[in-house]
Amino acid sequence: MADRRQVLRMGAVAAAAPALTAAVATPAHAGGNGRHSLVMGHRGAAGYRPEHTLASYELAARMGADYMEPDLVSTKDHVLVCRHEPEIGGTTDVSTRPEFADRRKTVLLDGVSTTGWWTDDFTLAELKTLRAVERLPAVRRHNTMYDGLFEVPTFQEMLELRARLSKELGRDIGVIPETKHPTYFRRLGLELETPLVHMLDRFGLNHRGADVWIQSFEAHNLRDLNDRYRVEVNLVFLTSATGTPFNDPETYAQYLTEAGLKELSTYVDGIGPDKVQVIGRNADDTLGEPTSLVHDAHAVGLKVIPYTFRAENQFLPADYRVGTDPNAYGRAIDEQITFLDAGLDGLFTDQADIGVLARALRH
Repeated sequence: MADRRQVLRMGAVAAAAPALTAAVATPAHAGGNGRHSLVMGHRGAAGYRPEHTLASYELAARMGADYMEPDLVSTKDHVLVCRHEPEIGGTTDVSTRPEFADRRKTVLLDGVSTTGWWTDDFTLAELKTLRAVERLPAVRRHNTMYDGLFEVPTFQEMLELRARLSKELGRDIGVIPETKHPTYFRRLGLELETPLVHMLDRFGLNHRGADVWIQSFEAHNLRDLNDRYRVEVNLVFLTSATGTPFNDPETYAQYLTEAGLKELSTYVDGIGPDKVQVIGRNADDTLGEPTSLVHDAHAVGLKVIPYTFRAENQFLPADYRVGTDPNAYGRAIDEQITFLDAGLDGLFTDQADIGVLARALRH
């Protein structure tokens, strides 16, 4: 076990580019106007390590990210673990484990029939026998060399890592957990809110000044956290460019109207829109002009932290791509500077070093 920990730590340190270290020595925590925006390590440093592993989180922090983002789901024995979805067929090696072959099943996840392996069918002890794998192997082939090295971490382990890195790096590392499919887990009797608040209390992070945001695509979940659970940390409502939150008659577009934003401001502190809701795309897929969303949200006191900034060409506007390889890096620094110029309070990025550098270069 000691050898494995050493591999994890050395792998994290080795990927931090020396040229960036000086530029990110004192990351900003203030937020606001794009110049001092927060860099959120999306699922850690998912562009460089399999997402939602301690290796990914640690690397994001060492690259200068202000916050590490764990997505939270529950095990069968009601322990919060860090996975992008409750279905783990694409993020662990469970499909290769014959002892768990009979766990594969089809469930209705937020109204969508989905087949796979589900964290709520595994105890924590069983889940700990699995190993993480790269979710996008065709896109990030270099990440596949880490397949099988790292466990599925618990939220507690992630918070322990946060505390250790904050002390070692001499700055508070923030955490911005997302409750994944809270209605789904509540219907199973495995509500996410109670263990989430318990962990924040346990680590002394459930207070107004803590570097903690809780995010969710379900507005009702955030209202419960504010009204029923009375959490003291910041709350952020995630929005999609299309569609409706699960089991909610109001569309995401309605939540982002002037009236919708004003209502949101009574129980959340910020919004996390799809980045195309901040600056859309033209018909030819080039980057368009900023919308009024940042101005409108700021007018009612809400922070704006869009997702997800990725360096690969296929995720960039057409005029920011370089060459024809969809998996090659394009002009990601320039794209993030352009978005920061729109007045963001933060951004989610898979490559934390690029976000930190874009913020440092902005003038």
